[in-house]
Amino acid sequence: MASPCPAPTTRRRHALIGLAGVAGAVAATARARAQGTAAAAWPERAVRVIVPYPGGSTPDIAARAVAQHYQRIFGQPFVADNRAGGGGTIGTDAIAKATDGHTIGVSIGGPASTAKIINPALPYDPATDLVPISLLTRLPFVLVVHPSVPARSVAELVAHAKANPGALNYGSVGAGTLGHLLMAELAARHGLDMTHVPYRSVPQAVTELVAGRIQAMFAASGAVLGQVREGTARGLAVSSDARFAPVPDLPTLREAGEPGEGAYGWIGLFAPSGTPAERVARLSAEAGKALGAQQTRRSLEAAGFEIVGSDAATLRALVDAEIRRWAPLIRRLGIRPES
Repeated sequence: MASPCPAPTTRRRHALIGLAGVAGAVAATARARAQGTAAAAWPERAVRVIVPYPGGSTPDIAARAVAQHYQRIFGQPFVADNRAGGGGTIGTDAIAKATDGHTIGVSIGGPASTAKIINPALPYDPATDLVPISLLTRLPFVLVVHPSVPARSVAELVAHAKANPGALNYGSVGAGTLGHLLMAELAARHGLDMTHVPYRSVPQAVTELVAGRIQAMFAASGAVLGQVREGTARGLAVSSDARFAPVPDLPTLREAGEPGEGAYGWIGLFAPSGTPAERVARLSAEAGKALGAQQTRRSLEAAGFEIVGSDAATLRALVDAEIRRWAPLIRRLGIRPES
């Protein structure tokens, strides 16, 4: 026997349910298309690229190279915005606090990794308020001494410092910077009594070293290799994982008998927390290409930097590793901005 036909009311109910399902599917598809269009349309206007350092600085060179490349790729202006001061924390805070959806920026190790540990009053937390996009460049530091110091190796420097407690001054460009942390780590490991002298800039610190007013420092390679070659400063070791090609005769710290991983100064590209993952992925994918221009490479390599252009995960891993490495030392020694 054939099944009875549904009553008119039942047929209407089924029809309404079917129409509702179709309408829901259409709405969902429209939302998905709208979201995809919005993601693809970014940026909708000019994008700020905040640089926490002065014009002409190495981070500024890297940032402007990235901005020029992004401008060609995305079809909107990418405008460098220099926010110097506070050792890089003022501009980095501006990146972290941006809410307009059209701000990215560069920062370096310290302001973008350990700064909150050194200064708990800092108005941002690099670990949670910054989204890594790409590690752009990195460079090793060189342990150098004034030629009057009778040391031609790390072991000899340690022995000299132990034999002359309180006699050696070492420079840096501020408490908690990589140069300070590397020397503080060396001193703490060997129980050395040396005096930390912070300066406002790398050129000032290097000038003081050459003049003999400080006797040692860990300096960014690009800032001190000229003095090493001229003999106005003596290089003892490099902080990298492997020997550094411009000074192949200098051992790494590990080769010199010091434990630990390599350490680098670096420039990274960041966005504020909450930046959509697909936007970060696209910016990251283009970052390496941005540094490929011949003039950009020449400028960065002349400053001692190795061009990297990594994915976002590489920069995140670097930030996390720096926090793990330096936080215990910073807390144990009570390092603060004025120290």
